[in-house]
Amino acid sequence: MTQADIIRMAREAGLERNGYWEFDMNRLERFFHAAYAAGAAAEREACARAVQLHGGDDRIGPPVTNERHAAAIRARGQA
Repeated sequence: MTQADIIRMAREAGLERNGYWEFDMNRLERFFHAAYAAGAAAEREACARAVQLHGGDDRIGPPVTNERHAAAIRARGQA
């Protein structure tokens, strides 16, 4: 996540008003949830890409393809 992404999320959460940063618990909470969700999504995507490139461990269950492992990781964000 870049600094521009963080500033965009802060603005979307309403932390910037009339050119000034204003903080209250509701706005900070909205920002926190947006930033946490973005970080979690980025981590899921990084894990899915790693599985696609390097494969999963099929010894712990029925054989599945790397694509199915990656799809399962990405689907966690929709649960």
